[in-house]
Amino acid sequence: MRHTSSMTGNSYSYVVGPLIAFAGLGILVLMLRWTFKRGGSLIAAPAQQGQPQEYGMLVPIASPGSYIQGEMWRRSLEDEGIKATLTQTLDGPRIMVWPQDEQRARGLVQRMP
Repeated sequence: MRHTSSMTGNSYSYVVGPLIAFAGLGILVLMLRWTFKRGGSLIAAPAQQGQPQEYGMLVPIASPGSYIQGEMWRRSLEDEGIKATLTQTLDGPRIMVWPQDEQRARGLVQRMP
């Protein structure tokens, strides 16, 4: 009888062994699919140009003739304490500010060369 009980213990290993192997292989497959899936990158997508009205709450206040002139105007606004950004839109470079600074920024830009 002792011999039979050891035989039944070994017969389970023929079933359990492959099940454990398949479970391990399944986990590996799931991990590899998760690792190599496309999309959801941590790297930001390149910025895309849009119309001047497509920049959220920022308001376009000026359209400089060149990007260099726009950068000079933007720095002058920042020297006056106005947060401004220079953006390349589909219509060319635009200086954008927050709505609360719009009137003051327009007045300053009109006096700039």
